[in-house]
Amino acid sequence: MFLVCGEALFDFFLETEEGPASARYAARAGGSPFNVAIGLARLGQQSGLLTGISRDLLGQRLRRVLEDEGVSTRYSVATDRPTTISLVGLDTAGVPAYQFYDTGSADTGLTAADLPPLAPEVTGLHFGSYSIAVAPVADTLAGLAAGRGGRFVSVDPNIRPTVEPDMEVWRARLDGLLPHTDLVKISAEDLGLIRPGLGREAFAADLLGRGVQLVVVTDGDAPAHAWTASGLHGSATPPKVVVIDTVGAGDTFQAALLARLLRGPDGPKAAIAALDRVELEAILSYAARASALTCSRRGADLPRAAELSD
Repeated sequence: MFLVCGEALFDFFLETEEGPASARYAARAGGSPFNVAIGLARLGQQSGLLTGISRDLLGQRLRRVLEDEGVSTRYSVATDRPTTISLVGLDTAGVPAYQFYDTGSADTGLTAADLPPLAPEVTGLHFGSYSIAVAPVADTLAGLAAGRGGRFVSVDPNIRPTVEPDMEVWRARLDGLLPHTDLVKISAEDLGLIRPGLGREAFAADLLGRGVQLVVVTDGDAPAHAWTASGLHGSATPPKVVVIDTVGAGDTFQAALLARLLRGPDGPKAAIAALDRVELEAILSYAARASALTCSRRGADLPRAAELSD
């Protein structure tokens, strides 16, 4: 099982406004790690979500969604803290802007004492988004990564400035995870926030020099690029689609990237080590096509394996 670690919340999308006193919202279960866990399950991989899930009405719905999608909730910790809420507005290009209400919430309040022990069934861990930046959950997950016990670890910073506006916090948190990380996927937008002025090649070289085995930089509808510790570089251009919105696009890319690497009989570490350029670009193309599918429909509706060809 690949265990995704981080937030689970409800997004409230602004649908209509009827003056300052009236607005209509559509609620959807979400959160970047929540989406990645579902994306892995939809692509045929065993996944679980490690998070705090409230016993409130929204938390009950989050747990039900996970179970319906086949995502294990064995490591989802029940709590009386409230569910995080995010208000989402879309611009004319379908790009979302988020405002989070997460103080004292179920996911951000997760502590080391809350964590159940990891069984041998857990072969990999994924970390990302505001759960790696906001205490106490960020400290909890940093400790989990440090004690990974040889498990494969992937990270997508997925920066949320409205939750933690200090980029130095994000840089420090990512730097703390890197010694324990095998795969980093980051968007060009997030790279510009966390390492302003640093090119993607230089960023990749820095991380590979610190022991990361695979670095991927995505850039919307422009080519995604990847570099490996063995010296490979590859790229893939997403297909053109009519974009409804980009909600969940990065999470889809992450889930598809992991799903392809998890196909190998000897695990993702061996799969990365065995890559040639053709296979590297095939994996990037698969993830880019999956991400484009999500952009072609409303919200974080991640694709299933039958919708994608190799």
